[in-house]
Formats: sequence, structure tokens, C-alpha cells
Amino acid sequence: MRNARTATVVEIGLSIALAAVLGLLKITLPWNIAGGSVSLAMLPLFVLALRRGLGAGVVCGVLFGGVDYLMEPWFVHPVQVMLDYPVAYGLCGLAGLAPAMSRVSSDAVHAARAVTGCIIGGCGRFAAAFVSGMVFFGANAAPGQPVWLYSLAYNASYLLPSLIACAAAAAVVVPVLARTLPLPERVRPTAVAS
Repeated sequence: MRNARTATVVEIGLSIALAAVLGLLKITLPWNIAGGSVSLAMLPLFVLALRRGLGAGVVCGVLFGGVDYLMEPWFVHPVQVMLDYPVAYGLCGLAGLAPAMSRVSSDAVHAARAVTGCIIGGCGRFAAAFVSGMVFFGANAAPGQPVWLYSLAYNASYLLPSLIACAAAAAVVVPVLARTLPLPERVRPTAVAS
């Protein structure tokens, strides 16, 4: 049990480091003139949550949120900082809610689970960003534009492409990890036979 905890802590640390590096490799799309960029920073958070479960995924995301804030701080209000960084990335850990597969599951089943987990975690991050956008950045909305519509459009403009890229990458990475670095059944968070 102690080795499993140590392995989880190591994976969390590696995931945070990889997410930080991937966060530096970002693309600003032509419609992202007000901010927001597309990156694979969420990918390691999703993969960790899929491998180690909800708890480890949320912890990893919260810790990465702190690192991401230190790398590129954007401060308007303390609650905004919490929503945009530790809460938003912590909710990426919801990817761990995707049903666990056994070690004998096919690559297609692992890929489907990876995409499902990414969608769940991505929706969690989007929810936090959407609330933050409405509450703290609504003044940026065009005159007469509903604040909720502004926040929806702004956050979807970069989070949706990021989520699609992460889901596609996870559909490749997760099956490979399941074959090459499988977790022992006794440390799997919620193993379900398939």
C-alpha cells in the first residue's frame, strides 16, 4: 500500500511538471484576441485522474492550478483567482469519474473511457471559467450583450479546442499506458470488469 501511495505522489508530481511544460506550448487562435489560448496542459491532469481516480485527479489539478497561477498570474479578485486556477483545474480531476476498466479491456474501450473522462473534466473546468467570466469579466461584454453569452463565447473559444485536442491525445495515450504501465488491480481506484 505504501508503494502505491508513493507511486501516486510521483505520478502527481510528474503530471504537474508535464502540464506546466505543455501549458507553455500554446497557440493563440485568430479569434482569441481578448485572451485565452489552446494548449494540452489539461492532458496530464486528465490522464492522471483516469489512472489514479477522482481524489488524485482533483489534488493534482488543484496543485497545478497554483503552479499555473505562479507562471501566468491574472489577478482581479481573490475569488476569481480561486475559480480560474485551483478550482478550474481541480475540476479537471472529474475525469476520474469515468468508469474504470480492467487491464484486459481493449484499446478501443480504453480510448472511449479516455474521451469520456476528458469531456467530464473539461466540462468541470469550463463551469468554473464560465462563472468567473460572468462575475468578474462581464464588463468586457459588448454593450447590450448578455454577460452569460459573453462568458460562454469567450471561454468556449479556447477551452473547446483545448478539450478536443486533449481528448484526441488521451484516446491515444491512455490505451498505450494501460498496456505498458498497467496499475495492479488492488490499487486501481474503481476497477470494473469489462
